[in-house]
Amino acid sequence: MLRVFRLLPFAFYLLAAASCSFNPNKQTPGQAYLQGEWQQDSVSGQKKLIDYSLYRLTFSCDSFFIKIDSHSKVNADADSCTRKGSWTEYCKGTYHQSNDTLHLKGEFCNADKSIKDEKTCLRYGTYEEYFKVTKKTDSIIRFASTSNVIPIDARLKKRTSCIPKPL
Repeated sequence: MLRVFRLLPFAFYLLAAASCSFNPNKQTPGQAYLQGEWQQDSVSGQKKLIDYSLYRLTFSCDSFFIKIDSHSKVNADADSCTRKGSWTEYCKGTYHQSNDTLHLKGEFCNADKSIKDEKTCLRYGTYEEYFKVTKKTDSIIRFASTSNVIPIDARLKKRTSCIPKPL
């Protein structure tokens, strides 16, 4: 019986070690069809809309970087952040796809991809979005957000290949 108690800590260690795994030391390849820069040029009926956003999405292996140019005819903010109805936000992170659903998870950042401080303008912290992805042609993809009614029809600006980088 005493022998069992001596082996018990070792058994717990083995069980814990078997349930853990190390993170990969390189990026994973991501989706080949997404690799490159995609741009949304306009939104259907944008002249009639009170506010809308235009997206530029860059996918590199399993990572993304998004530039969001937002426009509004209503000044709901008294500070200088919305600069007369136009402002830009940036997000970066990683993504994965399951069937037709693309899950992006990351954080709001600055244009140089540095972490955005909470004392700055507009949104900061976690960025998370789910899109239903539909390939319309080889160079046009529709990203239909689960949280926004206006889809992003993005056209391919530049095709790239995944070259995994060390993490």
